[in-house]
Amino acid sequence: MTSIREFRCEVCGRVTTNPIHWFVIQCGNSDLTVIKWNSEAANAAGARHYCGEAHAQVYISRWFESACSPPKPDFLGSSE
Repeated sequence: MTSIREFRCEVCGRVTTNPIHWFVIQCGNSDLTVIKWNSEAANAAGARHYCGEAHAQVYISRWFESACSPPKPDFLGSSE
């Protein structure tokens, strides 16, 4: 028996059972992998789903911003 699985885009919320031109992103604190859609990657634990290149890029930009931002200076802290 085949079961149909729905996938939801992490950016816009679009739902599909036929993810053509979709991408899967797997990431951790220090690595990020973009995968052209395949069922194995899409069903892996922690996989994130994106309905196209533009929404995958949104997530990648956000990930870089959080992972690669230098600490913000503390202008209100005590000076040495």
